[in-house]
Amino acid sequence: MDPKLETLFRLPNKQKLLILLLILMVEGAGYYFLFFRPRQEESAQLTERLGALQNEVREKQKIADNLPRLRREYDLLNQELQRAMTELPNQKEIPTLLTGITTAGKASGLDFLLFRPKGEEPKDFYAAVPVDISVAGTYYEVANFFISVGNLPRIVNIGNVSFADIRDVGGRTMLRVNCLATTFRFLDKKELPHDAKQK
Repeated sequence: MDPKLETLFRLPNKQKLLILLLILMVEGAGYYFLFFRPRQEESAQLTERLGALQNEVREKQKIADNLPRLRREYDLLNQELQRAMTELPNQKEIPTLLTGITTAGKASGLDFLLFRPKGEEPKDFYAAVPVDISVAGTYYEVANFFISVGNLPRIVNIGNVSFADIRDVGGRTMLRVNCLATTFRFLDKKELPHDAKQK
């Protein structure tokens, strides 16, 4: 037999027990650091990843649950867009629209002092068509004119309103109103600016 083993077998039982405990501790530490701890860390990482994936699944499920509502909202927005598109005239309808504005003013009892279309201002997919307007009449006639313009089937914004030459004539307060009426029209594809075509 190996002399080292013989020496080991001759040791008192307490020393044998200590050596056995030392060997078991070294094996336990080796098992812990080489096998158990890496598996524990891997398990923790997988648990964390599983939690993140479960959160992602819950978020996707919420979106999926909302899909019918989002589709309804999309359809409503699409209908509103179509309705808005009908409120923007094309190039051919602008003269008719401008005539409609003057007709509304005359029907309200106003006298047109100035009606001067200005140059179009191209935007992304539409152009603003401003018109300088100056009318004379009573406050109520002007208010009725603005209401009539607001009720036109096309979009017409009235801005830069200023009152001038306010005077009493025969018990009626007369005034002159200067304003800027702006309507809009869609641009044809050939009229679009280069960057808008790319969009």
